[in-house]
Amino acid sequence: MTDQQPNLARRRLIQSTGASAVAVTALAAAGVAAVSSPAEAQGVNDAAVLNFALNLEYLEAEFYIRAATGVGLTSADTSGTGYANNVMGGSKVNFTTPAIQQYANEIANDELNHVRFLRSGLGSAAVGEPAIDLVNSFIALGNLIGVPNFNPFANETNFLIGSYVFEDVGVTAYSGAAALISNKQLLSAAASILAVEAYHASEIRTLLFQAGAGPTTVKISNVRASLSGANDDQGVINPDGSANIVPTDSNSLTFRRTPRQVLNIVYGGVNATGGLFFPNGMNGAVK
Repeated sequence: MTDQQPNLARRRLIQSTGASAVAVTALAAAGVAAVSSPAEAQGVNDAAVLNFALNLEYLEAEFYIRAATGVGLTSADTSGTGYANNVMGGSKVNFTTPAIQQYANEIANDELNHVRFLRSGLGSAAVGEPAIDLVNSFIALGNLIGVPNFNPFANETNFLIGSYVFEDVGVTAYSGAAALISNKQLLSAAASILAVEAYHASEIRTLLFQAGAGPTTVKISNVRASLSGANDDQGVINPDGSANIVPTDSNSLTFRRTPRQVLNIVYGGVNATGGLFFPNGMNGAVK
């Protein structure tokens, strides 16, 4: 994977300062500067929501970049308040299908760009990367679904299953966080990221259905739904075995999760303050 800066004409956020909140613009192509404002009903401001998203992007970027290249994010893309300089695990996957390797490379580059996009907009308010565990987390999840010592980097099928753990969570997290964002231009930018994550999720779900891994995805979805405390997850197959590539509710709308529901999943426990993928918790106000 080539480590390139994202296209500045459409990906870069420009920062400025405000009296009581971080000033963040939407996509540079929109040409509109917009100061973040509090999401009063939730008690958090837009910068806090973006930092919550940044934590999740750190996790996805580390997973995909390590799988694609064997090397994780650099300090230039991870420094900031709370920077732990501690990512456990991750190695280059021995891909045997050229197309899947290309998919992995593309997703890895997208996640890198998401990290840089959010960090650029947040500026000095961007939190650093927290401690991330890509070893014990997957072993623990593997035990829950009957796959001892699960290693998502061992082969390309395992990689797809590991990817599945993240992708639907990312989609539902952005969908749920949308209600917390006050600024419309920031909401538009978040929606753009949501769309990309949805493309990734659909890609992974399709490949897993084709690989006959439907039952495994149902087990993972059941674990995620149990942790979130809601019926908000579906595997890539329906009860009758037919394809379920696009998981939706009864209105064919994507599922939404609150930040707390997302934290329950990535921490591996209801109301936990850390654990699983983030052993010491996330950085920022929403954690």
